[in-house]
Amino acid sequence: MGLKKKSKVSAEFSMSSLTDIIFLLLIFFMLTSSMVVPNALNLRLPGKSKAPTAPSKVDPMSVTLDARGTYYLNGNKINASSLEKQLRAMRKKRGKDASMTIKPNPMSPTENVVQVMDMAYRLDIQAIMTDPR
Repeated sequence: MGLKKKSKVSAEFSMSSLTDIIFLLLIFFMLTSSMVVPNALNLRLPGKSKAPTAPSKVDPMSVTLDARGTYYLNGNKINASSLEKQLRAMRKKRGKDASMTIKPNPMSPTENVVQVMDMAYRLDIQAIMTDPR
């Protein structure tokens, strides 16, 4: 008997299952990316205000940072822990009118500037960043 086996390997490739998987992955990543909340600073940018605000009767505190990351509160050299204590005391004294200006040197470490901004946020002090010149 002369039976021949058909052992030919098919060279065809079905793309339909692969496209299904690609679309499922695309939908998955689109849904999960919209649920992710970015970890960013909560900044209040200047804009139009509905009600005019009266200028503060007290001068704002001034926090200056030099190129080495040294802190100065109203011109007096101070370390980070003492700075937070002083800001807390001034916040209690001034109440809602507590405000400060942050004047970083362009070469000062970014983490020190962010640390001062974080102190102002935690103590609920209105802070504005200005050019130190």
